[in-house]
Amino acid sequence: MRAFLLLLLLFPVLELFVFVKVSAAIGFFPALLLIIAGSALGVLVMRVAGLATALRARESLQRGELPAEDMFQGMMLAVGGGLLLLPGFISDVLGLICLLPFTRHLAARKMRQRAEEQAMRQRAFQDDPFQAQPPRDAGHRPNVIEGEYERRDK
Repeated sequence: MRAFLLLLLLFPVLELFVFVKVSAAIGFFPALLLIIAGSALGVLVMRVAGLATALRARESLQRGELPAEDMFQGMMLAVGGGLLLLPGFISDVLGLICLLPFTRHLAARKMRQRAEEQAMRQRAFQDDPFQAQPPRDAGHRPNVIEGEYERRDK
């Protein structure tokens, strides 16, 4: 949590530092126009990508498939568009990285690997080898405790 707070406080300072350096190199107004163009591109990406992702997810559902990959791609596009909306050059570069198909597929592969590893870890700790396992036949029924109760209204 401290790292997130430090990043939250440090990020605007870094953005301002980079803006000052870029505006010293190319001029204030061209740098400002670049930031405004980046924000306009972010709005456009979020509108188009959101609609396209919703349509792809709908088609996947109609085929009877889970749209997990489409949803992740849409999330990456939304994060990229959101980063483009933020004023600053660092956030624009990070947003463009999120928008590139190669990096989206790389991130999707890494996330899938992490999820599979996490599932394997949870499955490994879920099975207790020392616990007596009930036989797994087709006629196995869970233990049922029968009893009677009486309702007492006061």
